[in-house]
Amino acid sequence: MRKHSKFLRVIAASALAAAIGLAGSAFTNSNSMPAETQAGDGARAITGYTVSNVHYVLNGTDPTLVDSVTYDLDSTPIAGSTIEIQLASGSFWYSCTNVAAAISCDTTDDPGTVGTDEQADVTGSTNLRVVVAD
Repeated sequence: MRKHSKFLRVIAASALAAAIGLAGSAFTNSNSMPAETQAGDGARAITGYTVSNVHYVLNGTDPTLVDSVTYDLDSTPIAGSTIEIQLASGSFWYSCTNVAAAISCDTTDDPGTVGTDEQADVTGSTNLRVVVAD
């Protein structure tokens, strides 16, 4: 009788394990996921712009002062791009506006210095540095 009773216990334990396994499977089947998910990795080269037709607009009263700088880019930056120039290494950055790749930069005042006139002048303008960030 002992062998028969041991056999029944093994079958009962197996049936219980199978029932628990099916119940667990039912819970995991209730998860839902969106029909489509995405993942990716990519790289793209960073290219610069070609600057042309640079023009320094001098002040009408004092031609030693630069009122603005205008120039063209070889392609139009996207709307909202940051465009700035610097006229001497380590000097002030002037903000620019973009109209179809025709750029205009007001150099009458440094926007970062409140109450101080930092107009560009001809003598202090030693190089033109252009920064465009899309």
